Amino acid sequence: MARYSFRLPDIGEGIAEAEIVAWHVKIGERVEEDAQLADMMTDKATVEMESPVSGIVVELAGEVGDLIPIGSTLAVIETDGDGDVEAPPADTPVEQEIVAETPGAEEISVAEVAASAPVAVPAPTPAPAPASAAVTAPDQSRAVLASPAVRARAKDLGVDLGQVQAEGDRIRHADLDAFLRYSGGQGYHAPGASRARADEPIKVIGMRRKIAENMAASKRAIPHFTYVEEMDVTALEEMRADLNANRGGRPKLTMLPFLIVAICRTIPQFPMINARYDDEGGVVTRYGAVHLGMATQTDAGLMVPVIRDAQDKNVWQLASEITRLAEAARTGKAKVEELTGGTLTVTSLGPLGGIATTPVINRPEVAIIGPNKIVERPVFDGDDIRRAKLMNLSISCDHRVVDGWDAASYVQALKKLIETPVLLFAD
Repeated sequence: MARYSFRLPDIGEGIAEAEIVAWHVKIGERVEEDAQLADMMTDKATVEMESPVSGIVVELAGEVGDLIPIGSTLAVIETDGDGDVEAPPADTPVEQEIVAETPGAEEISVAEVAASAPVAVPAPTPAPAPASAAVTAPDQSRAVLASPAVRARAKDLGVDLGQVQAEGDRIRHADLDAFLRYSGGQGYHAPGASRARADEPIKVIGMRRKIAENMAASKRAIPHFTYVEEMDVTALEEMRADLNANRGGRPKLTMLPFLIVAICRTIPQFPMINARYDDEGGVVTRYGAVHLGMATQTDAGLMVPVIRDAQDKNVWQLASEITRLAEAARTGKAKVEELTGGTLTVTSLGPLGGIATTPVINRPEVAIIGPNKIVERPVFDGDDIRRAKLMNLSISCDHRVVDGWDAASYVQALKKLIETPVLLFAD
């Protein structure tokens, strides 16, 4: 028998290590050539590792959540033949299917792959109660003495007072409390009440860990500030309804495509918003094109697919791209290039948007924009009162790069376009 040492290959982008997010084999199991060994996560993607040989798995490098250096042994497989066999050099690029992508982002609306689902750890066995706390079993033959209030409470709790030990000549509330406390309440449940679930420790791995790391790095490194403004979207909503009614075979329009058009039309006046900050190099790059990140919530966590050259697209094209990228993110089919290279991010919780949000910047970008939910309220229009649809819009900025005046001025420019939507389509 021969042993084949499968070393973790270079899976791109010059990374030094990758995280084990799932094993598809166990020690002692047989694996066939090209069958899945493990899922490994880098900063950008989860990559499937396939076995180059058939045989029995005799060694595995670590557990789910462990970081494995590139070039180190990931698995050892016992094969037919003589002499041990080494895997190809670690710097040989791997050609594997990307099954999911990590966010670059923010709080991150918008994925943890099935392989990195939470791992439940058995709860520890509770320690026995101290001997001094033990309750002596009562004499079942004795008469139960208790006040009507105690009897009513015991009935509500489903407690048989014959099981309760009294400190004195009758059962009091304190005796009932002691019984419930030292028995753990087992077998007794107040009608309509909810039982406490067992504690469930969850190991933070895979995409959830990447999200945590990205969020911590963003808040640690970037001095955030958030500016919120109210906008009257009544006219825009009327325009949107008219366009949808006559859209034909084109996609249905939401608020987001209109907001993206407004963002792109105002960026030339405020180039500091569409930028990335290189902390180490001390360089801010202001981008001419708007590569707009779209925070998308998925079953696997928050992902941020990027709409390339958003400034060149109309509302119908943006609607199609939004739908396509969101679906790719949610199904784990988004490509690496569709999840990287953003210059500005929009994050929306839709109808759950709340009154205002303070979104976390998608580092190394310097700003993130968050529309909130639309509400109807009466507003003054001169001496008249009319019904209006109002929406708050939040922007969080990196105060090292963007001043408060700049952020406020930018949002006011957005407000003008949003509240006079015909300007969105004017040359």
